Formats: sequence, structure tokens, C-alpha cells
Amino acid sequence: MGGKEISLPPRPFSAIKVGVSETDFEDEPKKKREKMAEIKPADRKDFSEVELGLDEKQAVEDAKRCLECGCSKQNNCDLRDLSQEYEVDVDKFEGAEMLHFEIDSRHPFIEQDMNKCILCSRCVRICDEVVGARAWTLSERGFGVTVETAFNKPLQETTCESCGQCVSTCPTGALVQNKNKFDREFLWPPKKVETVCPYCGVGCHLELQIDEKGQVIGVGNLVGQGPNEGNLCVKGKFAYDFINHKDRLKKPMIRKNGKLTEVEWDEAIKFVSGKLNDIKKSNGADAIGVLSSAKITNEENYVVQKFARAVIGTNNVDHCARLCHAPTVAGLAQSFGSGAMTNPISDIDESDCILVIGSNTTEAHPVIGFKIREMALQKKAKLIVIDPRKIKLAERADYHLRQKPGSDVVVVGAIMNVILNEGLADDNFIKTRTENFEEFKKSLKDFTPEKVENISGIKAADLKEAALAYAKAKNASIFYSMGITQHTTGTDNVLSIANLAMLTGNIGRPGTGVNPLRGQNNVQGACDMGALPSSLPGYQAVSSDAAESFGGKWGCEIREESGLTVTEMTDAAHKGKLKALYIVGENPLMSDPDIDHVKEAYEKLDLLVVQDIFLTETSMMADVVLPSASFAEKDGTFTNTERRVQLLNKAIDPVGESKPDWQTISEVAQAMGYDMKYSSTEEIMDEIAELTPIYGGINHARLKGVCLHWPCPDDENDGTPILHTKEFSRGLGKFHAVKYRPPAEETDDKYPFVLTTGRVLQQFHTGTMTRKSRGIEELAGTAIIEINPKDAKKLGIKDGQKVKIKSRRGKIEPTAKISDIREGTVFIPFHYAEAAANRLTNDAIDPVAKIPEFKVCAVKLEK
Repeated sequence: MGGKEISLPPRPFSAIKVGVSETDFEDEPKKKREKMAEIKPADRKDFSEVELGLDEKQAVEDAKRCLECGCSKQNNCDLRDLSQEYEVDVDKFEGAEMLHFEIDSRHPFIEQDMNKCILCSRCVRICDEVVGARAWTLSERGFGVTVETAFNKPLQETTCESCGQCVSTCPTGALVQNKNKFDREFLWPPKKVETVCPYCGVGCHLELQIDEKGQVIGVGNLVGQGPNEGNLCVKGKFAYDFINHKDRLKKPMIRKNGKLTEVEWDEAIKFVSGKLNDIKKSNGADAIGVLSSAKITNEENYVVQKFARAVIGTNNVDHCARLCHAPTVAGLAQSFGSGAMTNPISDIDESDCILVIGSNTTEAHPVIGFKIREMALQKKAKLIVIDPRKIKLAERADYHLRQKPGSDVVVVGAIMNVILNEGLADDNFIKTRTENFEEFKKSLKDFTPEKVENISGIKAADLKEAALAYAKAKNASIFYSMGITQHTTGTDNVLSIANLAMLTGNIGRPGTGVNPLRGQNNVQGACDMGALPSSLPGYQAVSSDAAESFGGKWGCEIREESGLTVTEMTDAAHKGKLKALYIVGENPLMSDPDIDHVKEAYEKLDLLVVQDIFLTETSMMADVVLPSASFAEKDGTFTNTERRVQLLNKAIDPVGESKPDWQTISEVAQAMGYDMKYSSTEEIMDEIAELTPIYGGINHARLKGVCLHWPCPDDENDGTPILHTKEFSRGLGKFHAVKYRPPAEETDDKYPFVLTTGRVLQQFHTGTMTRKSRGIEELAGTAIIEINPKDAKKLGIKDGQKVKIKSRRGKIEPTAKISDIREGTVFIPFHYAEAAANRLTNDAIDPVAKIPEFKVCAVKLEK
């Protein structure tokens, strides 16, 4: 190497692990970037001419030291920075033989230019060791060695999960974001704002990159920060197109002569407030319902439920947790006293055995999936997966148990039966920390592995082996999601999981616990903030003494009777009892079961108001549509799946005339005659802390650079990462005797297949955000139905062929995907309006949590 004789510092493994540049030890390049950021957009010319304020001659030399590659890494190239810092003389390499590669831009998000590859292998290592996808490999030997995919296939045809970790860790321009897929080029460097991902409940920290026009042009990883430690998935890294999308709602709209027409804010607020006051006066407060959202901030959820209770005067307020984790809140509260994830995500590293049931973790919560898969791949923990599909985690599992959908109670019961019979229960924990054990013990007698095999389809021997692996582990943890909760027996499923953890003493310690994975970015926070018909903020019952404190603060009387849930509001509207529905950031015409029934109900409303960022399937039915600001356009807090309260930072101004939801709700309240004035989200959080004990010590100032898990009762408290360490929230943990109940709708000769629904990696929820991304649509833009090969052969269905699928409620036509799923079971993701899975699903509900049974539905299918 020319220039100075140097010894480069070793690359820290953490930099490889989290997939970002090593700016933590490259002080000089960091200073140079900061100086470059000071250059005003108007002063930026050709890149080589504006280099860090140096003269033109020096700029030319610096361009040489950049190896004259001219790549889109621009001022963010580690190789370029190091070559400058150590004065590398590129002329020393003249005359050397060069390998030449075609630039590969076929992947919608990742461009490969292997002419710029320095064979550092960081992309290979992060894909192998952290993500676990193993898409990249080193090929050939000697001078001809290259980084490529297996058989040199296009990246999207490999095991690649499009997470962009390879792009983030690449120190040169060999792997960069594919700019050819976007509308325009932009100048570098952008403004950078740290914030929180708007997708799943992991709550990843990320960095929004903003151009000179105030548009989001990229997402950066943050080394070692947040629950993700710098890792991101395909949605967090690339699916930000929706923020500045041309279809964003920019002005309020009122339906006039059957058509939604843009109006000014004053007219919209006056119309909504007047209608609500008229309906309240004529039909009573309970003729109005309010739906809050798992996608808006804690502060906004607090304001929405306050609006329902203090302004309208009803407890008819709910949100989509009713459709995903209502059984978690109900079940874990009965067992432990708190319906939340017991351990932090980082505790996965401490587990010796990980049981995943009802969670396709690598697709629904990818960064947590990275961690679990890493533990399995490196043999640090035994992995048990209970799922009817061969999900990606199952490929790495020590035990994969394929249950018949709806049989989870007996499967978990059989595991506990084995543990008791083998003498592996934690007797001391049971004696000192729990109650009602004897009654529970009796209930397990019928759950022998042999009997359960007949119900679930899982072999008795496999049940026994998995049970022994879990019980013998020093630290065993359980992760579950909607595959457990979305049943008419959802609460029973959660109670069973809580029983299993207590039976083995796997609670209250690092690496253990019961960990429900929340599906959306702030579903935990929406529950915490009281967007529930029976609970005030902090899970304080509307009938409790706490209601007096809230009523005193708000200047109203809190009703003691619980309000209507999401599905109950639909039924009430269908019967003409509910006259108005105010929806904030929800899309029931995609997310609710039996959506044709939902549509009929909404058509009977006197008033439907929707606040959202796009014209969704639901807002297209509305009488009034009010434009909301996206996560990038406001501040506040989100609470992730592990109870970590995180600060959201405003990155750009609201698009068009859109507003943060708390401001819109406050204006409607003011127009209805209620004094609801807030100057900021900080002020709202201060009110939350005053009335909500679990948030008592949380405020915006404390959250800057600090990790706080609730409960955090006061300013002296540093939060509680692990729950139930010495005693349960309810005192003693309570065992529950649970009986098996079959699903509400079983198969028969007319409808012989079981339909179960869920997510795919690239898409999110009802598709409101992700389906606005061209890259995401390239990867996963087709509504599919997964079918077992034997079932497909019997029906004459081929891969890629359209399939007619029908239930007792509706029919759709997705595209067949032959996959490794349990015979007699089919799977459809619920993201696609053109083949909406919830046109088929059953609205039968769990009697306790009142969640619909999305995961079991009898269907028939044909070509």
C-alpha cells in the first residue's frame, strides 16, 4: 500500500453485527461529514468541486483517492474516508489486472456493483451470522474470488429477505440502495433525524434522511441503539415511500352529493362537531363510537380516549388490539396481574430454550426473528416451533410441532402433562410464588400425549421430546403472537402458556418469561393509554376508584359501565343502535372479520368520520375524511412490545394541510364546547404521568437517550425491564384449569379445508403504507394462498394458478403457492384488498376477550 506505513485498527465485531459503518472509531471522517453537511444546497456543485471546503486542486486529488468510482455512496464511503485519512496513493495500483462486472439493478431495493467490492466479507457475515438468511457467499478462489449469490441467481430469487443489512454494512459502493427505482436523484449529504420505525411492535430505532426539499430519501441504521441494536428489516429500511406519496391526504373532505369533496378545515370541524352534538342530543352518548389506533402516538391515543369519555360521554372506545392481543391483556392479567411482555428483547441472548408458538417471527417481527434464529443457528439455545406451516424459524428448529389449527390448548396441556409426570415441575416456585395449583393439576390428567395426538395431529413422541427440552433448560422463554390469540379460545390459550411458564418457574428471570409480540408499532401504547372500553389509562377499570381522579382532572363524570368493543360497535350499527362512528387511523373494512357484514353496518350509520393518511377502503365510505400527519411529521412517544417507551422526533413538516391527530381531536372537542387545549405532546405526556401510575416517572425530557420500560412510577425509578422478579403484579401467580373447546367453525364435507390467516414479511397490516411502495409491490404484490402439495394435486391446482376459495360468508380469488403447510390447511395473508382474506373469516368471538376467530375458518377451494 502506498503512502504511510500503517496498521489499520481491527474492525469491531459490533460494527459487523449491526451492519453499519464504523464511525464510532473514525473520528476524522465523522468531522468531515459534519463539515460537508454545513454546505448549503445552493452551493453544492459537482461532488469533487465542493469537497469539504478544500481548493479545487486538492478536491481532484481527493477524487482520485476515492478511486474515481463515482458511486452513489458519495460522502458516506468508508474506503474513501480511510484512503484520505491514511493518504493512500492510488497510483501504486496502476497497471494491475482488474475484474469487470455488470452492474445488477434487478432487485427493487439493492444495486450490486461488484467492481467496487473490496472482499471484506461483511455482507456475507452479517447475512449469515446476524440475519440468518445466508443469501451471500464467497465464490471462486485466489484472484478471482467474488461475493455472489448461490448459483449467481438474482438476489430476490435467493433466500434474501431484502433487509438491506448488506447495504448498511458495505464499506464501499458495491452494495447500495437502488436509486433507479425512485423518481429522482438527490444531493448529499441529507439532514438526519433519529426516530422510531412505524411498522411492527419491535420499535426499531432508525435515522430518517431528508433532502433539501423536505422529503424522506433514505433510512439509516443507528449503531447499537434501541431494541434493534441497529438492525432493520425490509420495511423499516426501504418502505418509506408512503411518507411523500402523491396520494397522501392533504385537505379535509366532506361527502357532498355522494362525492367526497375537499373543503377548508373550519368547515370540516364545524360539520363534524355539529353532527356529533346533534346525535348525542337526539340519541344519547352511547349512540356514538370511537376507534383509536395502534399506529398513532401514546399522546394521541390518550387524547382520543379522553375525547370519547369526557367530550362525548361514552366508554364506546376501542382499537385494533381487540383484533390481535385482547386475550393477552385478559389472560395474563388473570394469571400474573399484568397483560404485557415480561422480559426485554435483549434477554433472548440469555435463553437456553426458546418456544415459539403462534408467531411467524421472522416475518411479523423480523429483528426479533434475527435474534431467535441466530441463537438456533449458533446452537446457543434449543428452539421449539409450534406451527402448522413450515415457517422460516421451523427450518432452524430442533422441534417443529405441526398442530391442527385450534388445538393449542391441548398441545400446551400435553407438554405440561409430560413435565408433571417426569417430575420436572419447579416445586419450590409453585409453592412460594403461585396459587390454585392442585385444581390446575387435576385438569391435566386428560391431556396425555397419546390423547392429544388424536386431536392435534402431533405425534405423542414429539410432544414428549419438546416438553423435556423446555423443562430441562435452565432458562426457557416463550414467544407468541396472533396465532395463539385470534381464536374463540384465545384467552384459554394465553392462560395455558402462563401455566406452562409458572409450572417450570420460568418467569421473573433473564432469559425466561412469557413474551407476547405486539403486531403494530404502538398497540402496546394504545392499550396502556386506555383505548379500551373497560379500562382507563394504565389499565385502571372504568368502575374503579381511579375514575374519580380522571373525572376530577377532566371535569366530567366517568361512566362505570364498559363500552362496546370493535365488533360490538359493528353489530350495534347494523341494528341501528350506533348512529355515529369516529375512526382514527384504523381500516376496519380490511382488518375486521366478515367485512361484507362490516360494510353493511357502516352504510347504516348517520355519520362516519375517518382520520387517516390515505384514502383507505374505510375512508372511501366516510361522510368526512380528515388528513393525518404521518409518524415522520410529528413528535410524541411509542411504546414497543417490550414496554419500552420511546421518543418519536418530527423529521419533516406535515404533508399538505394534514395535522397530528391530537390536534385535530382537540379542535373537534373545542368546537363541541369542551375546553381541550394542549400546547404540545410534552404537556399531554405530563398529564398521562399524573394520572397513570405505570407511567408516573416518564416524561419527554427523561426519554432523550434513556431507555425506560414501564412500570416507571416516579422520577427516581429507572423503569422495569423484567416483570414479576420477586412477586407477581397480583401477588401470587394464579394457575387456571383450562378445558379444551373446539373452534367455533369446523370443517365438513362442504367446507373441507381450514383457513388460517397472517402476514408476509414485506407487507404490513391492511397495506395502507407498504402497498404505496413500488419496491415492496415488486417483491410481494400478489395475493397468494398457500396450499399443501398433496392437496393441490388432488384438486388439480398448480403453482401460480388462480384459485377460487369460498367460506360461508364470502369468496375471493388469490393465486396458488404450493408450500410446506399442514395437509387440510390453507393460509392467506390479509394485506390484499383485491383478495381480502377477511371477506371469508368468521366473526365468532372469544367470550372473555371478545376477539374474533381469524385463525380458524372452514373453506372450500377449486381451480
